[in-house]
Amino acid sequence: MAANRLRTALTMLGIVIGIASVVLLLALGDSMQRFIGKQLQMLGTNMVYIMPGGDRTAAQRAREGKVAVLTQGDAEALNALPSLTGAAPALQGNFKVSAGNENLSSTVLGVTPDMFTIRNWRVDQGTLFGEADVRASARLAVIGQKVADQFFYRADPLGRYLRIENVSFQVIGVLAGEGRQPDGTDLAEQIVVPITAASAHLVKSPFPQNVHYINAQGRPDGSMVDAIEDIKEVMRDRHRIRVDDPDDFRVQNLNTIAETANKITTGLALLLGLIGAISLLVGGIGIMNIMLVSVTERTREIGIRMAIGARPNAVLLQFLAEAVVICLAGGLVGIAIAAGGAALITKFGGGDFEVYLTMSGILVACGFSTAVGVFFGFYPARRASRLLPVDCLRYE
Repeated sequence: MAANRLRTALTMLGIVIGIASVVLLLALGDSMQRFIGKQLQMLGTNMVYIMPGGDRTAAQRAREGKVAVLTQGDAEALNALPSLTGAAPALQGNFKVSAGNENLSSTVLGVTPDMFTIRNWRVDQGTLFGEADVRASARLAVIGQKVADQFFYRADPLGRYLRIENVSFQVIGVLAGEGRQPDGTDLAEQIVVPITAASAHLVKSPFPQNVHYINAQGRPDGSMVDAIEDIKEVMRDRHRIRVDDPDDFRVQNLNTIAETANKITTGLALLLGLIGAISLLVGGIGIMNIMLVSVTERTREIGIRMAIGARPNAVLLQFLAEAVVICLAGGLVGIAIAAGGAALITKFGGGDFEVYLTMSGILVACGFSTAVGVFFGFYPARRASRLLPVDCLRYE
């Protein structure tokens, strides 16, 4: 191997590429699962969204003279259900926000204090508004970190004012964390105000009790199926929907979305691992070809070893050991390349997507490389061990 460095390096190349592919693709699959799990965790657990509209289209409802709406009263009725830990209504819109010379369009969310508990929102600075603030329609705001950096860079945002559609709101808190929400917004870019203030000063609806959607959370020790049935029963009763009529609302269970996402990422991780295994298989075939060429080139060497007393098993082990050593060395190089690739993906992933090599992935790669060496090296080694010494010594 040392005397034929170029041949050894070329033999290792297929294994290096294969192992690097397997390790990196397994790490990517694992990282995708962790990333999606982290994003779903930020949305809260046992989460249910109730939105207006059901099986009927808007045109059908218009012909029937019905409008699909949700109200704060619906949220209060759901909040009393024993199968739920809470329910909170929300008004949402994109509004022009300004402070000093800075202007931007940002998502503003009008909520009740229950929303902070249901959505697992916390503050890095300041505090959250309470029920008294909602009753008073107080013009208070809890802002995301990116909003704070945009308007109050290197300054304390607490106690300062934002103008939302030219209405002043005082900042009382800064939300912790960031990440995509089910409505597509980023938590760090949100502005949260009391729902009554949003209804009175921003949305300005002729029906101040109407809301855009309701968040509800099932009890951790209860059944989400039962909770959803309770929600539907209460909503149908409040909306006076007859037995034969379809719902005028939709209930979306985030647990179902989480389970589907986990199945997709698991399948994707297996697919990525399979692609890497195919690369490893190609590398193994390359090793077998090179080892067969090596046996042919070293026929005289084999004959000399056998002539001085080497038994067939010794020749078999010699060539098998060479194949395994080549695979293990290629595996180590492949792991190093995969680690470098993971570091580059993490560095340029914007901080949202981090890829780390797992010990299980490295052990699988090492086991694969050894197995490939034994499997694809056995035939050439066996062929070498069965050569006759007389024929080998005559070979030129």
